[in-house]
Amino acid sequence: MLNSIIKFFLENKLFTFILLTLTIVWGLVVAPFNWDLKGLPRDPVAVDAIPNIGENQQIVFTNWAGRSPQDVEDQISYPLTSALLGIPGVKTIRSSSMFGVSSIYIIFEEDIEFYWSRSRILEKLNALPNGLLPSDAKPVLGPDATALGQIFWYTLEVQDSLGNAAGGFDLQELRTIQDYQIKYSLSSASGVSEVASIGGFVKEYQIEVDPLAMKNYGISLHQVMKAVKESNKDVGAKTIEINKVEYIVRGLGHIKSIGDIEQAVIKVVNYVPIKIKDVAKVTIGPAERRGVLDLNGMEAVGGVVVARYGENPLKTIENVKIKITEIEKGLPTRTLSDGRKVKVKIIPFYDRTELINETLGALEETLTLEIIITILVIIVMLRNIKAALIISSILPIAILMVFIAMKLFHIDANIVALSGIAIAIGTMVDLGIILSENIVKKLRLLPTPFSYNTSRKAIYKACSEVSGAIVTAVLTTIISFLPVFTMTAAEGKLFGPLAFTKTFALIAALIISLFVLPSIAHLLMGKKEKQPQKTNKIKTVVSTWIIAMIISYWLTKSWMPFGLDESLLLNWIFVVVVLVSVLGLFQLLIKYYERILRWCLDYKVAFLSVPTILVAIGFYVFLNTGKEFMPALNEGSFLLMPSTMPHTGIEENQRILQNLDANLKAIPEVKGVLGKMGRVKSALDPAPVSMFENVVLYHPEYSENKHGDRIRNWRDHIKSPEDIWKEI
Repeated sequence: MLNSIIKFFLENKLFTFILLTLTIVWGLVVAPFNWDLKGLPRDPVAVDAIPNIGENQQIVFTNWAGRSPQDVEDQISYPLTSALLGIPGVKTIRSSSMFGVSSIYIIFEEDIEFYWSRSRILEKLNALPNGLLPSDAKPVLGPDATALGQIFWYTLEVQDSLGNAAGGFDLQELRTIQDYQIKYSLSSASGVSEVASIGGFVKEYQIEVDPLAMKNYGISLHQVMKAVKESNKDVGAKTIEINKVEYIVRGLGHIKSIGDIEQAVIKVVNYVPIKIKDVAKVTIGPAERRGVLDLNGMEAVGGVVVARYGENPLKTIENVKIKITEIEKGLPTRTLSDGRKVKVKIIPFYDRTELINETLGALEETLTLEIIITILVIIVMLRNIKAALIISSILPIAILMVFIAMKLFHIDANIVALSGIAIAIGTMVDLGIILSENIVKKLRLLPTPFSYNTSRKAIYKACSEVSGAIVTAVLTTIISFLPVFTMTAAEGKLFGPLAFTKTFALIAALIISLFVLPSIAHLLMGKKEKQPQKTNKIKTVVSTWIIAMIISYWLTKSWMPFGLDESLLLNWIFVVVVLVSVLGLFQLLIKYYERILRWCLDYKVAFLSVPTILVAIGFYVFLNTGKEFMPALNEGSFLLMPSTMPHTGIEENQRILQNLDANLKAIPEVKGVLGKMGRVKSALDPAPVSMFENVVLYHPEYSENKHGDRIRNWRDHIKSPEDIWKEI
């Protein structure tokens, strides 16, 4: 059956190439890389920097202001945790009780669907028995996001028309703009689960009661609270009809100013109303806060954008940026006393796009270098340019087919998933080499000149001879990866995508090798006229070395082994020396292989002692090698997380945070520091006020000036990001 399919594709080239063209176009449309495709739509695979290895978790968050952690634990966390235990699919439940806040983390089994688990929790919360929780404590379900959902941080800054920092808006005004304008606008961007605010001051009415006045009037604190509460509401009544027109009667009572609260009546004594202003002082002030934001040593206001579960983080960030462009036109402006016009601006600070693009760029560069080196090795070793082109065509086509499979099976493109493609490239090339060498061998046996019809039969025979062996080899490799597919929990989430992409790559290479390469080989090598053997040989050698030099130059520009400080010529010479040495060694091995094999067979014990010693050394090195679960990523930033004593007050913590950020910003290599103390207004952040999170961005080692010259941004003794970390 396999050979019949090969014959069908070989004899129906039009169908083969139409199918191939559609596959390539589809692959380009869904490719995760930021390729500019003129005229083609883009629907890329979901992209993130790293796989989400977190547990299948939902958060139930309860705000009970002013209560101690022990009260929150006894009256909120414990009874609520007990009530939620009966939800189907729950693996475990954890809780955290802080001052005024309860966070309950419900961990589900891995096979439980994310949104199904949310609906079960909501059902349970709606069915809680009366009296289980205090009346003023309302548990809510956290955002539909995971721990990796925080994809975009920004601050609000006041700038003049030249882009310089300016005043004109205080922290309370900026926080109001954030909470009532920016937050709601960004929340409407596609893919956003939540926009959490932090920093500044939340405006509120504050009533400072006078105990002596309350005692004189015989008024309790409860009566004051009741008077304020009842004075801040609208009251609806019936309708009345006047002159055949119906009017709706209602009382307007919402508080709009301090005076409205001051005039609220607590009680009436001897027909004299006792008002709030008689027993208390009403002011406008900042609400209690459990989080502070600091930018380079100055207090700031900002927000955190959280991506929805299952959404494409890269696409979500793009949607947020589009929304920022739209809403910035309507942000408040003000004219200062010196005549300058200032405007509130949204300034991104942490943008995961940089990490995602660098991750994809690194893998794109790796795949490109692998393809370049593969083409170079094939051309030099085979000395057949047509065969080299045939073999090399497998790689880009198969990679595009992998992107199609990733899109269909909803596998995100990240550093681990795309690494599976890089790992599989060697095996992918082997399939093409086996097939092409057998095709070249069969064609050489044909008397020249030969026609397309004659060569087609020879190519079919060559393919049918090795098709079974190729399929067996690929299936063996795929089966060897079956244990990876059985991994669960964090290991399965980390390595599962790699196993899938590697398998997709091998299957794609198998399909291309058996069904497409024969047609390409027939077009390129299907006809041969009789030529002098000497002329043909010289032509092959000259063209091979010319192409090899061009490819080596291309490889040098992509690799630059000595770094950007050294000249291109020196880097190119080094690359050529390395390639000539390695390929020359292989040529010597091929030439003297028979002698080497005879010696190994004659002196088996002496020869086998060499691999035995190497295996022993390798095993010893492996046992003494450091192990890391996650790959190290360099995204151009550090996360510094110091903490103070748990009982340290907000004012002292804020002073420490500002001093810390100012000192870090003074390091020449540091681009900016955003420090967070405590928590943002989100269920995803349970940090206490004693915990700091300082995001430290540093300048890249090299950048280009306005003339296009490359300049170094780091001091001479700073050689790597590790040196910057030591400075920090």
